[in-house]
Amino acid sequence: MPRPAFTLSAGAHRIELGETTRIMGIVNVTPDSFSDGGRFFSADDAVAQAMRLVREGADIIDVGGESTRPFSDFVSEEEETRRVVPVIRALAERIDVPISIDTNKAGVARAAIEAGATILNDVGALRLDPLMAEVAAEFRVPVIVMHMLGTPKTMQKAPVYEDLFGEIHDFLAEAVGRALDAGVSRSQIVIDPGIGFGKTVTHNLMLLGDLSKLRELEAPILIGPSRKAFIRKLLKPPDQTDISTDLPIVETGTQAAVAAAVLAGAHILRVHDVAQTAATVRIVDAVRNALESEQDKIRISNLESRNKFE
Repeated sequence: MPRPAFTLSAGAHRIELGETTRIMGIVNVTPDSFSDGGRFFSADDAVAQAMRLVREGADIIDVGGESTRPFSDFVSEEEETRRVVPVIRALAERIDVPISIDTNKAGVARAAIEAGATILNDVGALRLDPLMAEVAAEFRVPVIVMHMLGTPKTMQKAPVYEDLFGEIHDFLAEAVGRALDAGVSRSQIVIDPGIGFGKTVTHNLMLLGDLSKLRELEAPILIGPSRKAFIRKLLKPPDQTDISTDLPIVETGTQAAVAAAVLAGAHILRVHDVAQTAATVRIVDAVRNALESEQDKIRISNLESRNKFE
């Protein structure tokens, strides 16, 4: 089935979603993120990393100042703002792709947008801070709403669903409704089913295999599988509880998840390794587009045949 097309307006940028899968490069300005915590904690290092990701093909740079790994601790609004605003301000002057602020706090979002961010990425789905939707509407920026079971502190404590797709669908539908009620344009809403946020290995695999169940929400889909625990659990030796996120095999697993997500209909991929993802996406998009082009030819031919006999 063809992937639906959408267009996001992010400041001076128009992001076309459909024929080409877009890549969001992760820049964590944190000491404790699960994969690269501490590597880009200084503003200079974070800016340099973002610029490298743009050179490698990132369509969006996502800057975050608070880890949302399982069991992570809360960071104050003041500290999170102090971490991200200098990075965003510097990047706004140096890169020509949209900058996303990864936060669930309205004060941080406002400061980041005023510094140059043009996309709001909220893992809290506009529910952890009731003012987040108002900020998105006020600045008319695209907003990404993500499903999460509970909070980062509690989400991986034996997550259970009676109806995985139905519950995630309803959660995201409510988030979309909150955005619309605040005045956010429907065309500016992106949904994220939250890979790794309150899901077992099986839950994550099921989501990657059938994103079509979320299409009736009429919004582009973002997927963030990069180096997540479900990949590491599938690839680790039987005698180990976990493996390092830096191992090449973990990135190989990430690229397999990326390919599955694109084939299932994802529009945007949030990843650490942009260069490898860009190569994967180029091939998988080519496969998708070739199949869709051939299917279009068959549909047109069938339609012409029916018209001929009517």
